Amino acid sequence: MANNTGYSAKAKFLLVSPSKVRRVAAVVRRRPFPEAVAILDNLPHKGAKLLQKVVRSAAANALYANKNLMEDMLFIKELRVDEGPRMKRIWRRGRGRADVLQKRMSHITVVVDEIAKAGE
Repeated sequence: MANNTGYSAKAKFLLVSPSKVRRVAAVVRRRPFPEAVAILDNLPHKGAKLLQKVVRSAAANALYANKNLMEDMLFIKELRVDEGPRMKRIWRRGRGRADVLQKRMSHITVVVDEIAKAGE
């Protein structure tokens, strides 16, 4: 995050692959808040539900910090999906071999800001 303005929310150690969440994140990045929530509400992906919770949390942080804001005045300024740690599970195979199953985790960071401030 180069520019530290706006209101942020984070969700860490989510048990979903970052590549699956990034597909959904690309759809709602840089959109107005009500439109992004409507899109996420209608997508069937697990990542969409998790992303919606973080976006709503960031908006709630903005509305709590600034009482003059309305939900219609917010947009998603930055949406980042980073890779978290991996849980490694072993599958035993024949002849003393083993396969490794990696369960990937995600860290989601959302920054929302006012639409009027973005143009300044």
